Amino acid sequence: MSSSLTFSIVIPTYRRPSQLGDCLAALTGLDFAREQFEVIVVDDGSGNPPSDLVASFRNRLEITLTSQTHGGPGAARNTGAQMARGRYLALTDDDCLVTPHWLSALQARLNHMPQALVGGRTINAYPDNLYSTVSQRLTDSLYAYYDSHPRSLRFFTSNNLAVARSMFLEVGGFDPTFPLAAGEDREFCARWVRHGHMLVSEDRAVIHHRHWLTMRSFWKQQFWYGRGAYRFHQACVRGRQEGHKVGRDFLGHVIRTCFRTSGLRNGCLAATLMAASQAAIVAGMAAESLLDRKSA
Repeated sequence: MSSSLTFSIVIPTYRRPSQLGDCLAALTGLDFAREQFEVIVVDDGSGNPPSDLVASFRNRLEITLTSQTHGGPGAARNTGAQMARGRYLALTDDDCLVTPHWLSALQARLNHMPQALVGGRTINAYPDNLYSTVSQRLTDSLYAYYDSHPRSLRFFTSNNLAVARSMFLEVGGFDPTFPLAAGEDREFCARWVRHGHMLVSEDRAVIHHRHWLTMRSFWKQQFWYGRGAYRFHQACVRGRQEGHKVGRDFLGHVIRTCFRTSGLRNGCLAATLMAASQAAIVAGMAAESLLDRKSA
């Protein structure tokens, strides 16, 4: 491994060349020395790797493209981590735009806490899209809810985090049995804590998440989250580890937040979507449970 590299930025991608191009363009604007980081794009078995797109950035970034058999974003991140040369891994997704100070902020936190898993702040890039807004607000509310624990936050989404490569590999990386972009980050963070390591937030490490949602895609997203939640629960049972427990007051908390931040009309709509998301999650858990029983 080259000791001259501080970070390896790992980006899983699957059939989203336009979003990936914008993501890579944002990375060229980082206020971080170019010779101190590399970018690894992992094509998750799309059948048409974005070779030309990645090649067009080689004069502006130290960038590598690799491909794997379709296995989900967690497996793709593991592939990137295995070939990474940096001391730290910085993870983001192809539909995210990092801000110029993103990598510097992560480094500043890791300089003080090199053995922590550091999670940044994610901002919804489409504030006028109610579905995208509610989706991000659910995640933000979970962060706030778990922030009350004295040890640390309980999980970070995998589109904005950094960790020492050696420790990532030591813990075992992401569980490759999670095929969807759902639940694999929660399971990894729970396992990270079980190994005695810390989770630390860094609000200056900001990304903008460009995930345009419709009612249909919002429901599908939450349904997938339910499927991931079931797999996460099963992983906790197998590993005899503590899960992320959410009290009965959580839904009431997020609904009150909707009205406080959105006003009456939009608050009612957002609260309705919050409730719908819980129904979709329950449906996803039930569906995954049924699939699990059939495959047993």
